[in-house]
Amino acid sequence: MSRVLVTGGASGLGAALVARFVADGHQVLSTDVAAESTPPAGAEYRQLNVRDAGDWDKAVAWCEENWGGLDILVNNAGIATGGRIDVESLDEWDRVVDINLMGVVRGCRAFTPLFKRQRSGHIVNTASAAGLVHPPMMSSYNTVKAGVVALSETLSHELHPYGVTVSVVCPSFFRTNLGDSIQGDDIEMRATARKLIEKSPRTADEIAANVITGIKKHQFLIIPDRPALLAWRTKRFARPLYDRQMRKIATRARDRAETATKQAAGDR
Repeated sequence: MSRVLVTGGASGLGAALVARFVADGHQVLSTDVAAESTPPAGAEYRQLNVRDAGDWDKAVAWCEENWGGLDILVNNAGIATGGRIDVESLDEWDRVVDINLMGVVRGCRAFTPLFKRQRSGHIVNTASAAGLVHPPMMSSYNTVKAGVVALSETLSHELHPYGVTVSVVCPSFFRTNLGDSIQGDDIEMRATARKLIEKSPRTADEIAANVITGIKKHQFLIIPDRPALLAWRTKRFARPLYDRQMRKIATRARDRAETATKQAAGDR
């Protein structure tokens, strides 16, 4: 039985992971930014804002006082964002960097001293297929998720001498409430991202099941669905095809944007 902490555990993939860990008989602490949340029976909950280093210190202290340590840290909390480089605001860039990238950095920094003392532990960082393949109009999201992949690979080597395992999770779109977190100035991109999330045939529970399998196998790169795997393989082994696909997407987006601009001008 492992001791597990999951951030972003109140909804989406985080909630599905919490439920799966509990079903497997582990001790689970679900955390999220909300002051209160009701976790599945068998799990505990505490507030943790991944942007607050003090909250992270309190989470480490809680694990040591109540469990005597931690076995698996799942840095899962995150938001959806994106937009064209000349439309998305710098404030939105700051927001997504602070949550999706620095939130993971803070978690890794907070728990690494404990894992080093234990000479054991497993860090699981939720990135995205966008950390491996980089579609147009998603520069901020692609950037932070690629950063999570790079951080995870770095730590997989850095912490190996201490007996610490690191995994990074890279799913494509699946049905969740992630679309609710989308803000920013690029309204067209927001609508497209929400549609991709809401119309995906995959559920958070299906993704969570494959993630748990990857964790059990101590896999570094966990790609839990076929579309993400195909996109990654296309980029690696058929780069000209990958580039053509990405540029077709960009061309369609340009055409939609120009049409919308002309329509707006005609309405005035």
